[in-house]
Amino acid sequence: MRVAIAGAGNVGRSIAQELIGNGHQVTLVERNPALFLPDRVPAADWVLADACEVASLEDVELSTYDVVVAATGDDKVNLVVSLLAKTEFSVPRVVARVNRAENEWLFTEQWGVDVAVSKPRVMAALVEEAVTVGDLVRLMTFRQGEANLVEITLPTDAPYVGHAVRTVPLPRDSALVAIVRGKRVLTPGPDDPLEPGDELVFVCTAEVEDDVRAVVLGADSVARTRRGEQPPPPVRSEQPAPQD
Repeated sequence: MRVAIAGAGNVGRSIAQELIGNGHQVTLVERNPALFLPDRVPAADWVLADACEVASLEDVELSTYDVVVAATGDDKVNLVVSLLAKTEFSVPRVVARVNRAENEWLFTEQWGVDVAVSKPRVMAALVEEAVTVGDLVRLMTFRQGEANLVEITLPTDAPYVGHAVRTVPLPRDSALVAIVRGKRVLTPGPDDPLEPGDELVFVCTAEVEDDVRAVVLGADSVARTRRGEQPPPPVRSEQPAPQD
C-alpha cells in the first residue's frame, strides 16, 4: 500500500514508522526545512514541498497513492490537504489529524476527510484497516507493549475460509476474540465457519504476530506483504443485523 503523509513532525514520523514497519510504502511531504529530517525515517521517501499547493502534489503524483494522511499541527492545513487529495487527485482514502477539539466538526466528507482522528497509533491503524485486505493490522497495544490487538480481513484465498474456527491452529499467546461480519459483531464459537471478508480480531503478543499472519493467511503471507503484493479482494457477506 502507498501512503503519502503531509507533515513530518513527531506525529507524521510516528505514523510513517508504524506503517513502514508493517510493510507499506510511505512518502513524507514537509514544507519546513527544519523538520525535513530524512535520517529520522530513512525507509520513507521524503519530499520538501508545500502539500497545500496543487503543483507540489502533482510532482508527488498524489493520484497514484492509496491513502493520504494530513498529519500537520495546523488544522487549516490538514483540511486543505484533505480537500485537494480527494477532489483534485481522487485519492481513495483520506485520514486527517484533528489538533483542536473545537475544529472537529469541520473534518467531514465535505472537506474530503474520510476519517478524522488525533492519536498517531490510532491513525496508523485506521489507515491500514481502511484499505488493507489479507494482512495483519495492529490496532492497539496493551500492557506497555506486551500484547497487541490486531485485525485481519480474510481474502478469498485464505486457507481457512469455509472451515470452522476450531480448525485454525493458532500459536500460543494468541486468541481470536471477535469476528466482524457485515454489520454484525460475533463472539467466535468453535464451530463457526470463517467467510471471505470476515474481519478477525485477535489479542496476541508481538512475538507471535507473524505466526498468526502465517496461519490465517498462509505461510507465504509475511514475505508477500514485505514485497508489497496484494491478495484477491474478499467477497463480503452482507448479512442483515439482528433485530432487537
